[in-house]
Amino acid sequence: SILDVHDQSRVRTLTLNRPDSLNAFNEELYDATARALNEASFDPAVAVVLLTGAGRAFSAGTDLTEVHELATNPSFERGEYGFPGLLDALVSFPKPLVVAINGIAVGIGATVLGVAELALMSTQARLKCPFTSLGVAPEAASSLLFPQLVGRQNAAWLLMSAEWVSAQEALEMGLVLEVCDPDELLLRARQRAEILAARPISSLIAVKRTMTAPQRQAIAAARERENAAFEELMGGPANLEALAAFAQGRQPDFT
Repeated sequence: SILDVHDQSRVRTLTLNRPDSLNAFNEELYDATARALNEASFDPAVAVVLLTGAGRAFSAGTDLTEVHELATNPSFERGEYGFPGLLDALVSFPKPLVVAINGIAVGIGATVLGVAELALMSTQARLKCPFTSLGVAPEAASSLLFPQLVGRQNAAWLLMSAEWVSAQEALEMGLVLEVCDPDELLLRARQRAEILAARPISSLIAVKRTMTAPQRQAIAAARERENAAFEELMGGPANLEALAAFAQGRQPDFT
């Protein structure tokens, strides 16, 4: 299945399972993940969700081949949830979300850290927010959540440079809580998740609700600002140059 679901000790592990595509999100995976989060939020047997990836990537972000298909094929069928629906499900998820970044994490694979309660990262993993290299704007309320999580300068570097960030750098800036050897990552993430999951779900939900309540309107506003900026830049000169360069296998020239 495109998304593996495994339950143990009140922890539901969701594993993104498109390893040949580096777990890039196509419409089907957006839908499956959003649906799984919504189901877990109402399931009294689930206290915590642990999100990770199969193979050598966590997630390479949005599937660019499908983005191209979406842009060029008028009969392309959009998913039920898509990217906005997955984001809705992540933002409104009422229980603790633990993320185990097992390999490369790009785009939503990195910005999901803004909404996670806990994040652990493999020493072999690295992440990137590629927005400026594509001539577009941030997503997933990262323009609001990243400065709060890692401070203004680290957030500026993450969101403006489009450079790779190592696990050690991510740890030092506070983007992740812990860095583990690849073979210990899931074990450690599960240990933390199971400690949380042993607590009463009602208390976990109350803590998360009280922590996130002051953010709700701010997150909605940030998403609107980001979407407006994204729409403005999408198809603009910088974005077209980035896509052309990508297609031609050359470095973009933004001068």
